[in-house]
Amino acid sequence: MGTVTPYRSLTALGQRGARSHDKLARIPVKVVHPDGASLPKPAWLRARPMMSEAVAHVAAVLREHGLHSVCEEAMCPNIGECFAQRSATFMVMGGICTRRCPFCDVAHGRPPPLDEQEPARLADAAAVLGLRYVVVTSVDRDDLRDGGAGHFARCVQTLRARVPGVSVEILTPDFRGRTHRALDALSMSWPDVFNHNIETVPSLYRVARPGADYAGSLALLAQVKTRNPALLTKSGLMLGLGERDDEVIATLQDLRRHGVDIITLGQYLAPSPGHLPVKRYVSPAAFDALRTTAMELGFRQVIAGPLVRSSYHAAQTVQGVERVDSI
Repeated sequence: MGTVTPYRSLTALGQRGARSHDKLARIPVKVVHPDGASLPKPAWLRARPMMSEAVAHVAAVLREHGLHSVCEEAMCPNIGECFAQRSATFMVMGGICTRRCPFCDVAHGRPPPLDEQEPARLADAAAVLGLRYVVVTSVDRDDLRDGGAGHFARCVQTLRARVPGVSVEILTPDFRGRTHRALDALSMSWPDVFNHNIETVPSLYRVARPGADYAGSLALLAQVKTRNPALLTKSGLMLGLGERDDEVIATLQDLRRHGVDIITLGQYLAPSPGHLPVKRYVSPAAFDALRTTAMELGFRQVIAGPLVRSSYHAAQTVQGVERVDSI
């Protein structure tokens, strides 16, 4: 039997990590693909073509400042649209993740030490791109005592110092086993929006989120709200992994009970043949119905659609909440 070739083993900045089959070889629940061909992608599930001068410009700015974007590392289908609008979700603390989630294409391995100059380079890049709303996410850093929360806080603080009037959203890991220490660090410089993705329904956690805990993610979101009631909290679900609609609605109810203000709902797309397979494609009409249900549950804003991701139209999403508040 031949050796499996690593799938895109280098990050955009040349850091080496395991992907696809190499990354998933040691997860507790093995990825099982159904017999026969994979589900055909529907005609309505089409992203904007990636390449354009604007896309090349944003990518060049990221490289010049030594920055990763989750748009590139996770193979987001909206990268062409977002980069064309001079929007990007910066991924800090390197491009190597300490976990092996089988839905995600970010490389796994031993991450490098924190780069103390990264917050300054991030702020400089945001200024060059003329951004007024910045989304900052990260790989999981289970190797750090605070899970990287202090680095998030330094990024928020530096962005505000160097880009007057900027709004900052952070999309964080679950800070597994480090929640109290992480929130102490974040409280030194809270963002405008705190985002942590619940990702899927509890019955699929062992398969889709090895190392994560559904109740723990809910508790993190609730504790953030308790510490800073004025802070907007946000979460996201990907659909198509095998969840039932009633499970999705139950998860939405859980998120509301834990104080989440904003929810994003999007279609899961397998990054490679080695990742979890798509079990179903959710139609635009079904996403519309789920959006209506979520709004009825009391979310302040719901963004739902096949190509929606957690940072999709992030600035417009928050502006919509603010407009509602001003009425």
